[in-house]
Amino acid sequence: MNSISANLNLMIKASERASKILIRDFGEIEKLQVSKKGPKDFVTNSDLRTEKILIEELKKARPTYSIITEESGVIPGKDKDNTWIIDPIDGTINFLHGLPHFSISIALKSKDEIVSGLIFDPVKNEIFYAEKDNGAYFNNQRIRVSQKNQIDDCLFGTGGAIDNSIDIHFRKSGSAALDLAYVASGRYDGYFQKNLNLWDIAAGLILVKEAGGIINQIDLNSLKDIKVIASSANINRKLIEKLGNF
Repeated sequence: MNSISANLNLMIKASERASKILIRDFGEIEKLQVSKKGPKDFVTNSDLRTEKILIEELKKARPTYSIITEESGVIPGKDKDNTWIIDPIDGTINFLHGLPHFSISIALKSKDEIVSGLIFDPVKNEIFYAEKDNGAYFNNQRIRVSQKNQIDDCLFGTGGAIDNSIDIHFRKSGSAALDLAYVASGRYDGYFQKNLNLWDIAAGLILVKEAGGIINQIDLNSLKDIKVIASSANINRKLIEKLGNF
């Protein structure tokens, strides 16, 4: 296994602990699926429970770091230079409907850049992580973005409202974090979406970069309404042309 920092090790341990709750709750969803009330409240509680465990684990080891999370918003710490960015369930709608495609996403922002990121898919037991200048990994194997040159051979991930006249092959999988992890590992050739939140994509940004991909300039101080276009260098210009002023 490649050597990883203490912070990344902490992120992995926190996500593994939180995922146990998530897997258990996901098992319960199937029973709630058929009830009249449906599982909506249950999922909100799942989100909060997972977030609580992540925050507890990270705070225990790094009590001064600041935190930004989907559910609780900004939790300032004494250390303003280091911020955990957490999405306890990225792909909540999938989770809610019993679809096994969602993830835990944790990133560490240091000053003005993301220095480590982790995306963990607990159902498939797939863990993607990256650290600045240290490469991107999937289950301890080094990963790279796809090397295709022809955009017609490519498959892209996206989400939200998309103009169907965009002339490329794309899928909407319902988890921005996993979409970016899939770009980093070459499963998708690229990803594009707008109106994203920082916690959806923070970990994915460093994964794609460390896997050799290209991403548009993103202001890490804005929490919402973020637009992302990510792919390999080979097809980045072609992708941007195809997307027009998406």
